[in-house]
Parts: sequence; C-alpha cells; structure tokens
Amino acid sequence: MKLPIASKRPTELLKHGRNRTDNYYWLNDRENPDVIQYLEDENRYADAKLEDVKELKEELYNEMVARMPQRDDSAPVYFNGYFYYHKYREGEEYPFYYRRKGEEEELLLNVNELAKPHTYYNVSGLHTSMNNRLLAFGEDAVSRRIYAIRILNLETGNFLDDVLTGTSGNLVWAGDNETIFYTVKDKETLRPYRVLRHKLGTNQDEDEIVYQEDDDTFYVEIEMSKSRYYIFIQSTSTLTTECRYLASDDPTGEFAIFEKRSRGLDYQIEHFKGRFYIYHNLDATNFKVSSCPVGTTARKHWKTFIAHDPDVFIEGFELFESYFVLKERFDGLGRLSIISWNEKDKSHYIDFQEPTYTVEIGANMELDTPVLRYVYTSLTTPVSHFDYDMSKRTSHLVKRQEVVGEFDPDHYRSERLEAKAEDGTDIPISMVYKKGFEDSETKPLLLYGYGSYGITLDAFFSPSRLSLLDRGFAFAIAHIRGGQEKGRNWYETGKLLKKKNTFTDFISCATHLIALGYTTPNHLYAMGGSAGGLLVGAVINMRPDLFNGAVAQVPFVDVVTTMLDDSIPLTTGEYDEWGNPNDPEYFEYILSYSPYDNVKRQNYPSLLVTTGLHDSQVQYWEPAKWVAKLRELKTDSNDLLLVTNMSTGHGGASGRFERLKEVALEYAFLLKLEN
Repeated sequence: MKLPIASKRPTELLKHGRNRTDNYYWLNDRENPDVIQYLEDENRYADAKLEDVKELKEELYNEMVARMPQRDDSAPVYFNGYFYYHKYREGEEYPFYYRRKGEEEELLLNVNELAKPHTYYNVSGLHTSMNNRLLAFGEDAVSRRIYAIRILNLETGNFLDDVLTGTSGNLVWAGDNETIFYTVKDKETLRPYRVLRHKLGTNQDEDEIVYQEDDDTFYVEIEMSKSRYYIFIQSTSTLTTECRYLASDDPTGEFAIFEKRSRGLDYQIEHFKGRFYIYHNLDATNFKVSSCPVGTTARKHWKTFIAHDPDVFIEGFELFESYFVLKERFDGLGRLSIISWNEKDKSHYIDFQEPTYTVEIGANMELDTPVLRYVYTSLTTPVSHFDYDMSKRTSHLVKRQEVVGEFDPDHYRSERLEAKAEDGTDIPISMVYKKGFEDSETKPLLLYGYGSYGITLDAFFSPSRLSLLDRGFAFAIAHIRGGQEKGRNWYETGKLLKKKNTFTDFISCATHLIALGYTTPNHLYAMGGSAGGLLVGAVINMRPDLFNGAVAQVPFVDVVTTMLDDSIPLTTGEYDEWGNPNDPEYFEYILSYSPYDNVKRQNYPSLLVTTGLHDSQVQYWEPAKWVAKLRELKTDSNDLLLVTNMSTGHGGASGRFERLKEVALEYAFLLKLEN
C-alpha cells in the first residue's frame, strides 16, 4: 500500500533568536479535512501492514478476553452504613454499581445502559450524600476528561434536573445534603481552576464561585476529610501546595487558608480528633508528618509526629481510631508501617516475600475499625485486596483478581536487578518471564518505562501480558529517575535540567540486560506511554541500535512547541516539570532532547505509535507530526505505523473488552517483528 506522506507546509517558529522550521505544524487543526484524511490514511496503511498478523491479533484478543471473568465483583468498601461495590456481567463492557446494607442489595447505576448512545463513555467520582439518599457522579461522553455532573435520587430512581457541565468530575457533598462543591475547567487549557457551590434545585448559572485559582501553573481539587468534619480545597502545582478548609456542616461559610503557599512547600492535610495532621516537605526532602490543633494552623504550631528520614521516603498515611498507618518507600520498595496511638514506639511492618511488588493503602473510609484495607500485586501475583487486622497482625484475602484458565504463578519467575547509570547510580529493574526463557535462543524482551512527574512505577500484574510471556517474551520495568521509586531525590534528579538522566538510565538498563545475556539488540523492544512515549522517542533518537522495535503510546514528543503554547491543556502547570522554554536556558535544554526536534537521518527500529483524536493530555498532532517527520528522514525500511483512535482520548477505549483490542494490536506488532 502507498505510504501516507504528509505534505510539507512550512511554518517558521522564532524564539530566542532561533528560527525553527516546522513542516508539519499544519496538522495542529482537527477541524481541517486534510488532517482527518491524513490520519485516516495512516490508519488504513497500518491495517494493511498488519494484515499478515490479523489472525494473530484476533487470537491474542480472544485469549485476553477468555482470561477475564465474564462475571466479576469488586472488593466491597464500607462507608456510612453501606458496603459499596461494582459488578461486571457476562458480555457487558461497563460495570453495574451496587450497595448493600445487610443482605439487601441495591442497584445504583447501570453504566451499560447510560453508555448505549455513545461510542465512548466514562463515569467518574461517585459520591453519595451523607443521608445516603442522593448519588452524584461525573460522566464524559467525548474522552476529553470534561465531565457533566448528574445527580440521582436513590429513593425514586429518577435523575434530578440539576446537571453541572464543564467540570473535572471532582465533587464533594456538604453536610446539609443539599449543597455540592465542585471544580470546573478552563475551556481552553482544561485546567481545573474554580470551585463552585451548587444548591440543589437551582440553575448552574446561579452557582457561586467560592475559590478561583488565578495562577495558571496551579490546578484545584476538592475533597472531604476522613472524619467528614471538613471540606478541603487543595491548590497544587508540581512543587507547591496551598490548602483551604471549611466545616462540612457550614456550606455557606468561607474557606480558611491552612498555610499560605510558599514555593517548594508541598503539603496535604487530614483531620482527626481536634487536630490536623500535615504530610509535608518543610525541611524534609523525603517528607515528614506533623500535627497542630484545629484552631492554630500556623507553621509555628506544627509539631513533628513522624520525623524525616533521609533513607526512607514517606508517601502518605492513613488515620484510624487506634492506629496510624504510614506508607513508606525504602530501597526502591514500598512498605506499610502500623503504628498504635498508645504505643507509638512499637510500630511494625506487614511482611511481603517477593523480590519486587506493589503495595498500596486501599480504600479505608471509616475511622473506627482495627482493619486496614491494602492492595498488593507483583509481576506474578494478581491484584489482591487484603484486610489486615492491625491488632491481631493477620491478613485476610478479600478479593484477588481472577485469571480464568490455567494460570499458575509457579510457571513464571520474577527478578529484581540493578543497572549502573552513566553517573554510577544503581537503577532497579523488575523483570518477569515464563520458566524456560533462560534456554531460549532469541530471548525477546520488552523493556517498559515512564520516569516523570514523580510517578512511581512499581512491579504490577497484567493478565493480558501473559499472552506475551507465554509466547517467549520477557517483560521488564526500568525504574528510572524522574519517578520516586527511591525517594524524592530520585524525582529531582530526573526533571528540569536533569531530565536526560531519565533517558540515559533507560539506555543503561537496556545495555545491562544485554550484557547479562537476557536478550540482544535484535530482540529487545521498548515501550512507554504519554511521558513514557517521550522516553521512547528520546531513546530511539539517541540509541536506535539498541532496539529491534518500539511502541510509543500517546507519546508526548513535541515538547518545545507544546511547552511554548500556553493555550494547550496542561502546559503552564508543567513548567516545574520540564522547565519553561520562554527561558533561554530551558529552551535550549528541552530542544536538545525533544524527540520531534531531534529526528535525524539514521536508521530507526520498527515503530508503532498510537494516539486518540480527542486526547486532552497529549494532543493527537504531536505523534502525527512525529511520524510524518520520521517517515521523511529515516533511512531504513522498517515498519513505521501510526494508529489513531478517532473516537477516544488519552486513556484509549472505555469498555473493558474494547481496550484489550489496543493491547492485542501492540502485542501482534511485537510478535510480528520476532517472526
């Protein structure tokens, strides 16, 4: 099939005395028929190039669907007198939401019915009023993450006339059961920037703005304290936080500032028995926990509760009537510390046996219980919800992700390795493969990474990944700098003017795996999504010889141009992550690694690039421009495929089965390169 060549329509971009010519800038217009035509041509081309693995793709998809239980229940969560949970029924894409008191089960929402008129549909942020009579939730039918809040009367089963549009889906009920606080997005940048107060039965036009964030590098969110005594507004940038609070039984009152913003001060608050507990980084790189009486929130009244430890990164905490639970990270692995209020010096840890894993504090909505819900998974252990009795020190498995069929974790092996970075830093690698991989002649290996925003990418289980492992692949995660796997400094040394550490760390992990004999460049593959797609783009510019193929999912690859356009969603809020290229120093540094700007005449590995036309996080034109430029300059005959989902955005398809088609496509692409 004829290559889909995008026409060159040069646009001159002048900044800091440097003139850049962008031949594909014109793709930045989803209303232009030529743009849609180009995207559709690329889709047809990808279909044609993958025609020979069409049956394999279908086989993979059917395998993945077959591993999923047709009927499935979530782990129930107790809140305000009810257990809440959701179920999937046979053949249905979307969940049914329920609650029960005793044995009486009540259907709250049938999302399948709500989704029928739409090609994309997502429900977010379900919240019941404190009297348990009303349910508010956000719905997105476009995949731009702009939600309309709807309210259901649970006693009558009828929707209220109140519909709140243009929101982020973030909402809180006040204690009067008649007032909702919610956040709305700026129409251009999609930044949540206002908190409004809505009284049931009134028009949205009458809603009062209770807070507006005018600094366009910050976004706002709202939440209820676990005690349900306070409502918090949190205004957040990459480095700085400012919180406000209001008694939940005083919905017409004014929010008070907890602690004024100070650049670099990152904090969160929770309430318990007349005190606020503050998770913060004041004089504490790896964070600590302090507390203060409710009436005196100034810093001088903050009393250290959990001290800073340079070797232990505190990720958060959970409060209970008799216990305080600390989520920590030590030597790259998460752990849970259980502290009794009565015996603070006798804390203990929950024991986890595997070499690499993920553990998180789960949904714990009630204070007066000795039971902690936590979630555990690893490369060989499906996602498991446990209830841990903190007094008896015993765990009870509540729900484990079901893998239908003959899955046996003993048939797979996980390992934790460490690679040396260019500067001598040890970079952890988590790896899994099916036993027998060691004796394989080719040893294909997929290396996955992210490394941005301080997001920790721990080892996690994926039922769909079994289709790759069972066909002889190993899967590895590179825990590169830019995340927080090894503490706050791990993030600080992988951002701004140190961002290239993220890319060189990934390369070091690749070369280490090759040196140890786990794979070879002819059988090594890279994968990453969003900022991880930036990682893929940068790495194949720097070391294309290391990889036989790569998958870049919704990749952020046109970094300079995007970060110079403050009308694009997310841009201003990310200056502290990437740097502001309006500053010449950051302009030059970002330009030196931006994947789109560094495409050159050289051989590239085979590449599959995916995007969504309605993506609000990484606009579709970034991967489209990147592919067009790669197609123009690359000197090899390897596959270069761009697949655009014309109906979705950043998260891909919304249905539980439909999204597996995207995974099957990626795996078929990789397996084709191995055959």
